[in-house]
Amino acid sequence: MSDSNAHWDTQAKTDASSERAAAASALSEVHMPQELGQNMEFFLRLTRKVLKEYDPKLCKTFDELLSYMVKANDKELPEQEIDQAYTDAVNLIDKLTLEQESYLARAFTTFFHLANISEEAYRVSSLKRREGIVPVDSDEDPVNEMTVAYYRLIQEVGKTKANKLLNRLEFHPVFTAHPTEARRNAVTAKIRRISKLLDLRRNLEGIDAEENERQLLEEIDSLYRTNPIAAKKPTPVEESDTIIDVFDYTLFDMIPKVYRRFDDWELGDKAGTVKPICPAFFRLGSWIGSDRDGNPNVTAKVSRRVAEKFRIHMLRTLAEVTAKVGLTLTMEGGSTKPSAELKSLWNHQVEMNEELAHRAMQHSAQELHRAVMLVMAERLRATITRTADLMYPNVEEYIADLKVVQDSLEQAGAKREAYGPLQTLIWQAETFGFNMVQMEFRQHSLVHTRALKDIKEHGRDGDLQPMTREVIDTFRAIGSIQRRNGVNAARRYIISFTQSAQNIADVYELARLSFAHPRDVPTLDVIPLFEQVDDLKNAVNTLDQMIKLPDVKRRLAATNRRLEVMLGYSDSSKDAGPTSATLVLHEAQKNIAEWAKKNDIDLVLMHGRGGAVGRGGGPANRAVLAQPKGSVNCCFKLTEQGEIIFARYGNEVLARRHVESVAAATLLHSAPSIGEINTKYTEKYEGIAAKLERSSREAYMRLLNQDGFAEWFSTVTPLAEIGLLPIGSRPAKRGLGAKSLDDLRTIPWIFSWSQARINLAAWYGLGSACEELNDLGMLRRAYAEWPLFKTFIDNIEMSLAKTDERIGWMYLGLGDRPDLSEMVMNELKLTRKWVLNILNEDEPLQHSKVLGPVVHARLPFVNALSIMQVKALDAIRGDDKLTPEERERFLFLILCTVSGVSAGLQNTG
Repeated sequence: MSDSNAHWDTQAKTDASSERAAAASALSEVHMPQELGQNMEFFLRLTRKVLKEYDPKLCKTFDELLSYMVKANDKELPEQEIDQAYTDAVNLIDKLTLEQESYLARAFTTFFHLANISEEAYRVSSLKRREGIVPVDSDEDPVNEMTVAYYRLIQEVGKTKANKLLNRLEFHPVFTAHPTEARRNAVTAKIRRISKLLDLRRNLEGIDAEENERQLLEEIDSLYRTNPIAAKKPTPVEESDTIIDVFDYTLFDMIPKVYRRFDDWELGDKAGTVKPICPAFFRLGSWIGSDRDGNPNVTAKVSRRVAEKFRIHMLRTLAEVTAKVGLTLTMEGGSTKPSAELKSLWNHQVEMNEELAHRAMQHSAQELHRAVMLVMAERLRATITRTADLMYPNVEEYIADLKVVQDSLEQAGAKREAYGPLQTLIWQAETFGFNMVQMEFRQHSLVHTRALKDIKEHGRDGDLQPMTREVIDTFRAIGSIQRRNGVNAARRYIISFTQSAQNIADVYELARLSFAHPRDVPTLDVIPLFEQVDDLKNAVNTLDQMIKLPDVKRRLAATNRRLEVMLGYSDSSKDAGPTSATLVLHEAQKNIAEWAKKNDIDLVLMHGRGGAVGRGGGPANRAVLAQPKGSVNCCFKLTEQGEIIFARYGNEVLARRHVESVAAATLLHSAPSIGEINTKYTEKYEGIAAKLERSSREAYMRLLNQDGFAEWFSTVTPLAEIGLLPIGSRPAKRGLGAKSLDDLRTIPWIFSWSQARINLAAWYGLGSACEELNDLGMLRRAYAEWPLFKTFIDNIEMSLAKTDERIGWMYLGLGDRPDLSEMVMNELKLTRKWVLNILNEDEPLQHSKVLGPVVHARLPFVNALSIMQVKALDAIRGDDKLTPEERERFLFLILCTVSGVSAGLQNTG
């Protein structure tokens, strides 16, 4: 080796060692699992390398700022040193240009995306390790919660009843287009590629590992250089790609694996050779392209286009897989004799299209099972083009044909072919139908009232208001979708702000008035949505009147008295505070469940929950088990939106785990022991629940009713700026400011407080309520015994872990209202004190071995972004002399930090 080459080799090793040391020092105080820590250090090193290649001075600033923030987050240091670290960080940021700040913000955001990948990889590997040590001869799989729940049910109610409950099981997530995903699609694609490269890296050594690192650096460099802010808001039609992307990437292949895993464990060696035990219990719903409440961009024309997009994609997917499975069925008639039913089906196909059948047989010789499947694939393609002679009229007929093939294979002894990939295809068809999703339409009750009045005054074909015409067109769109995609594709119609049975009657009447011929009126299940506290408390009275309506009676008769009711977590939380809303919702569910039992109603409660605690978020499986007796009824339905969709369904292994976990909880909720626990402790703590509900609501309303609160809120949080983020077709709020909280939608309310690092929407009022109750022993007993209270406190603990008082004060300082600032921060301290006392902890997440260290490791990075954001807000709020160009540059910096903080905290609204 030449002296020159030796020098460069030595220098490269020195640089690499320096990079590793810098990355390790930033995370050295956090004691997280080794694999997770190593990956985070690795990604931090690569982030610094990319940044150093981009701008060495900026990398030095990144290191310096991060060192200050690490010191500022070290609670073992004296208060004076922590204060100085914050001051040093602010002074450093003050010296930067806006361009430098923006690119520095990108670097922090890039690392957050990589840290999220590291956590996901750790969760996947941990799950695989746990599964790897489970003995195969165990009665139940402790990693697969569904088998655990099933066996517990058998023990409590017997196998016959357990199987009945299993066959009723339904998990029904509904994907919404609420504007809460702050990450653009281009970034998501890069994240997936990086995740795959990290997964491949596990088994690489030497030159292969070096090549893997080079590819990672290439992707990370591209990620860093990609503008984190999309050029424009997506249209509702473009938003439908969110579902198609998740469907293709995970759901279509993953869901039948959930069914198969259950069968594998329950049936043992017989699995894949006999009829399956696990029903197709997963149903996918969507509000994308159909939720018009507050979204003028969703029109009847848009709904038709989105539904057609789903239909075509689903049919193409089924056609492709049907052909693929068919091509594997190469068993000739001598070894695998076709059944009489299969021969009859083949003759039917020949009569349907002799040329098509002939082509299929040319490819299949004497392989009739194969030929029949190939014709079925062509029939699916004809269904896309709606070719009348060939198309399937509905998915049921297609599934019936698949089962004819399956039965024929079984009768001929080819059981593994019958219950292998063919069964997977049957499960997929049963799960997703021809429509992929079940679209749900939603509109505000007031819109219906006004439209009905307009039609009665002017006639259906008269001079109607544009909104009335749109209401009519919506019902016609539903009718059209049902004719093309089937009734289940679009039969649910949700009424926001339902306050009386008249709101339900209005929808049925409008549907009839929208058509000239009664036979064209679509089938509708009208679903009341109870959102505000008063409406929740009056829900049973409304439902009593609802089931007396002739239209509702007809639907109950047609559905074996199945009735859906939706509960809104968002607005109730914004209107009355998180503690009050949680307790009122729980009481409403209990009352509705008792009402349903009394009236012989097969109840389905739909939960309008979000990812954030302020929207009823938190682990879904624990939420299910904390519901009142009779309220789950083997069916759990909830809304999923924004970053939660990607977090729960973006990785196949984690998506499978989530579906199994929620399905298990939904099944287990029917166990008598669960109902007894929830009932016993709901009744035991009914008194303190009432006190907490009243006191927390009073404290919350005292804050909101302060003069000028709405304007102050708009000033001390990035509310207006969030409204400019291109993260959803639905407007984030009504106008860019908030003169009244009634004009403000719940998601930006929660999102804004999260960005301000106060998370007020998740906890405000609880501290005052606990202080007034002043019974720590009672609260600790409630936490230990009452599932609802435990879940609620744990969710608030997580929310408190992401707050930062010093940075919170910086945001509150943007508004000239020290009285309001003191109210907020005093309540934060009070809530923190009581929650930690209930948990017997010194710090939030103190006893969490993984979650606590992970959140703690992120805070220095998040805090750096928060300081940049609040200083940029201060510049925009306080300087009227900024030029439009300067204001635009500040605004871009703010939007970059909003995206970064969202990635760092892993939640928005």
